Amino acid sequence: MIINPTQIPTRELHQFLLGSVAPRPIAFVSTVDENETPNLAPYSFFNAFSSNPPIVVFSSNRRVTNNSTKDTLHNIKQTKEAVINVVNYNIVHQMAVSAVEFDRGISEFSKTGLTPVASEVVKAPRIKESPVNMECVVKDIITLGEHGGAGHLIICEVVRMHIDDNIIGENNRIDPHKIDLMGRMGRSYYVRASGDAVQTIFQPVTKMVIGYDSLPDSVKKSTILSANNIGQLAGLHEIPSTESIEALKNDPTIRQVIRLEQAGNKLHLIAKTTLDNTKDRIRAGSLVWLADSYF
Repeated sequence: MIINPTQIPTRELHQFLLGSVAPRPIAFVSTVDENETPNLAPYSFFNAFSSNPPIVVFSSNRRVTNNSTKDTLHNIKQTKEAVINVVNYNIVHQMAVSAVEFDRGISEFSKTGLTPVASEVVKAPRIKESPVNMECVVKDIITLGEHGGAGHLIICEVVRMHIDDNIIGENNRIDPHKIDLMGRMGRSYYVRASGDAVQTIFQPVTKMVIGYDSLPDSVKKSTILSANNIGQLAGLHEIPSTESIEALKNDPTIRQVIRLEQAGNKLHLIAKTTLDNTKDRIRAGSLVWLADSYF
């Protein structure tokens, strides 16, 4: 399928974009209007873009159906303030209720049952049930178009963060399993970012790696190692030494394997199991370099 954005209805293009750029974090934005009437609305065009200064950006798009804009945009233009609350599993259905297009002046806090809590710096209230609240002042609003579906990038500087102590884990960092965030995908699909969905991929970025181009051809052509396995091997910091490769031959299991037919493939299978289960790149690297001589 090839899509030319100028030759497809905006509603259809919207779903292809959102299904591809996913999962996306959700900004649950609380604002007040010029009369200090509170409003709540979720936005999945959202991310963090700077730490110094601390900048988060979300987009309030024009409605595709009638090209109208949302209360959040109106309120922010009036006050230049907002609170961005994160959405975890415990409040995801209340967040969904807030997405209903209530008439202006009706408080989504009342409709969702969420609890407004006074902020320290801005006038907009925080959501008590959200594990992280970011009080923000709006630095800029960038209009991306005038037609239905066009976004307004709302650039926010975080001036205060409120973090629930219960989501803090080791090393004074947020524990992904405790914060239990939800992400938005295409259509009505969401993802829960905790439990087995969370994976640790540790690759130091300041220490040089050998790269794909330094791997043996037998690894690049392997029918056993997955693309992720090959990526793990490319992330090695050095090619295994001759001593480490020779030492493997003293392992009773390896000694038996190298006597068999297709010893190279069998060593690749052991390397794959090692990478998938123990993440021991060094041993797996020695295995595939040893295997190279048996192809």
